[in-house]
Order: sequence, then C-alpha cells, then structure tokens
Amino acid sequence: MLLLVPHLFPSQRLLDVATANLRLPALQTLLARGTRRREPAEGTLAAVCKALGIARQQDWPLAPLALESEGEAAGDDYWLRADPVHLRVMRDRIVLLAGDEIGLAQDEADVLAGAVAAHFGAELSPRPLRPHRWYVRLAHPPALATTGLAAAIGREVDLLLPEGRDAMRFRAYLNEVQMLLHEHPVNLRREARGELAVNSLWLWGGGTRPAPVAGPVPALRANAAEARAAGSFCGAQLRPVPERFDKALLEGQDLIVLDALERPGQYGDAQGWREALGRLETNWFAPLLRALRVTPARRVQVRDPVSGHGLDLRASGLWQVWRRSGPLASLLAE
Repeated sequence: MLLLVPHLFPSQRLLDVATANLRLPALQTLLARGTRRREPAEGTLAAVCKALGIARQQDWPLAPLALESEGEAAGDDYWLRADPVHLRVMRDRIVLLAGDEIGLAQDEADVLAGAVAAHFGAELSPRPLRPHRWYVRLAHPPALATTGLAAAIGREVDLLLPEGRDAMRFRAYLNEVQMLLHEHPVNLRREARGELAVNSLWLWGGGTRPAPVAGPVPALRANAAEARAAGSFCGAQLRPVPERFDKALLEGQDLIVLDALERPGQYGDAQGWREALGRLETNWFAPLLRALRVTPARRVQVRDPVSGHGLDLRASGLWQVWRRSGPLASLLAE
C-alpha cells in the first residue's frame, strides 16, 4: 500500500507554529521507527502518474488525460491546461490563488475565456469545460516545461513560471493575458462584490495522450479530478477514499491519496494544518500502527510528494523500541 500525504512534512515556518505543544503518539512512533526515504519533490499528481506507470513527457501529461475524463477526445493533439487564477501581490512576492478561493461561475468563465480566445486566436484559445478547468489545444508541441497548479498554489510564482526554449513566448502571452483581464467587465463586477478577480492563467500539464500502460496497476483512492482521470486512463479501479484506516487495506496494493493537509499546507494555514493532522492521527496513523504490529509481512509506504520526504513501515521496525520518538517538530523537520 502506498499512502501519499501531501504536506505531511511542511515548510519550517508552518511547522514551528503548527506543532507547538502538539503530541501525536502514533505518528511520532511511525516517524521514529520507519525507514526514511527521499524522492524528487514533484507534487502529488506526478507521484500518482509514476505509481500508475504513466510516462513523463516534458510535463506530466495531465491535460489530455483530464480532457478525456471530461468526455472530450484528446486525439493526437497537444493539450495544455490554462486554468484561471488570481495573482496576489504581497509586500515582497506574488502568490497564486486558484480553485475554490476564486469561486468562478461557469458563465463568467465562458466570457473570460472567450475574451482571451478573441485576442489570441489559435495561438491561445482556452476551452472552459469547467469553471476552474480550462484547456488549450496547440497545433505544434512547444518546448515547454511547467509547474503543476497544485504545486504552485500559495507559492511565489516568479520561481515557477514555464521554462524551456518556448518559455519566453508563453510568458509574453501571460503578460498580455494579465493586461487583457485587468479591467475586464467580469472582473470589475467581481471586485465590486468583494470577490477575487481572475487576473491571469496558469499553464501546466501539457502533453499528448500517452501510450496505454502495460501491466497491472494499483487501485486508486483519490479525490482530485486529475488524479482520478489518470487512474481511469490506466484502467485502475477507482475507489472512494475511506474516512479512516481499516486493516483490510493491508491486503491490497492500493494507491491512496490523503489530501487533508494539502489546502492548509498550500496556504500556510497553521491552525488548519494542525487540526487536519490531528484527525489523520485518530483516523489513520493510530489504527495503522496497531495493524502493522500484528501483520508482520506487510509493508506500507508513506510519501509526501510535495517535500519529497517519506518513510517505509514494517512491523519489524516498529518493535525497535530503542529508536525513541522525539518532539513532532524535530521528526517532521528531518
């Protein structure tokens, strides 16, 4: 079983505030006695693609997979996500807000996407199949590497803009988009109501429909539409994410995404992260610890694909009582 827990190992700034006087005995035991692993910090969707056997192109090709899950045919074309976002100017940086933080309606999305398409034509003509999920078809695959939207939310965007030979062209497009949207009537009405304006697009997940995955794939339990789209493409059984761990899960090879920490981790919400981690302790880490102690042949992998930290858990390691647990903050900082 592979558990993906994005933002389990958060930034030091969030960790210092969120773990003050916080004791989670089961998680602290797992952290102290599991075998530590370090992997590339490429984000949750990248980890899902890897586990399912989907090959990386220049990006992880989430756009064509998500498009097909919306009932559209990707064909042999190159597709790119161009999702509407709000860039917030802070004192020393610009951070990205997206999704529910914006609360965009479908009719607003249609009008804004139409304005972008009218300005750029075939060069950048987004299709807003959902209010927060826009798709762009390009005639020729660009030399472009992007950062996934989930990995960019709440972060300084200047360090995450597209890279590659064609990056400057697409960055210029984004500058034009921002000027186009700055005083668009839809945004003016939104701001008058106290809502966030859509003042840019986020380009990510580009690629062509990948080749079919050979061999068996794990069952997938995930909430994110893009993760489920990848699972559906691979023929994985799509199952609901349980509210709590059940020892029967150890009998399978499920890929489970526990995303309760993701939103507070993205936005640096220390109290929200602390509360969500407490629920994971009760519903997942404590029963998992008990189950592993009586099922010695089983192995569980826990990974935070955002930080790249993780651990492997076996019953044999959990009985090594000389490996004492320490303060939660120090265990999560390692």
